[in-house]
Amino acid sequence: MGAVRGRAAGEKGADDAASPCPCACAERVGAPADGPDTCAIVVAGGSGERFGDPRGKQFVDLVGLPLMCWSVAAFDRAPSVARIVVVCAPERAAEVERDVLGRLSLAKPVTLAPSGPTRQASVRSGLDATPRGLDLVAVHDAARPLVETELVERVIAAVRADETLGGAILATRCTDTLKLVEGTQIVATPDRSFYWAAQTPQVFRRRVLLAAHKAAEHEEYQGTDDASLVERVGGRVRVVESTRDNLKVTVPEDLAIAEATLERRLLM
Repeated sequence: MGAVRGRAAGEKGADDAASPCPCACAERVGAPADGPDTCAIVVAGGSGERFGDPRGKQFVDLVGLPLMCWSVAAFDRAPSVARIVVVCAPERAAEVERDVLGRLSLAKPVTLAPSGPTRQASVRSGLDATPRGLDLVAVHDAARPLVETELVERVIAAVRADETLGGAILATRCTDTLKLVEGTQIVATPDRSFYWAAQTPQVFRRRVLLAAHKAAEHEEYQGTDDASLVERVGGRVRVVESTRDNLKVTVPEDLAIAEATLERRLLM
């Protein structure tokens, strides 16, 4: 683990014209004035037990490619991203190299990092593999294959534009009526206008996220996502409105939705 694959941004290879990156076209927004400043961490270490496929959901087929290929490809296309770190189980590193990275024509260098026993530990491993020279990190679940490059750029830009922010996350407004339940008894109906459903990528200043992870590790705290770790140490985290297409594939029904959405995009 830890080997770097791919070329530095801007370098071309003789096979580039014959092997385009197989990703649905997304709007390219302007790159940062000083060049790429972000390292993407794609977390692909989960076992996917709820999905029920022995391969793990990140390796199941989605429109002709392993599911996690689409997440990696979206970050490879992002002008703000200089490097990608893929976090995976050490025993599956060769499989990731062959069946995921080997199926894509990537412009950005990719590093593999070993996953840990929890998602939080896996993110920390990926964070440790990011270069110090990049100020921002974008943490993304490999199981969200429909993320669009435009959304990646929008959430990165939100952090870059405000020095007081520790980070920003993609999220959607809750539209269902919410119920607070104890056992099977409804005890309250909260105002849903205050509630958003968090997605990834979640983008942070590297030093802020690293400090938040170190604090959580020291205090043996397990957060529900990386934003929760930054929030608990006093960091300001902004919400950037996303789309419902950016779903997380958790059960087989989600895969069918992802496939239909991706096929629609490819035909546009």
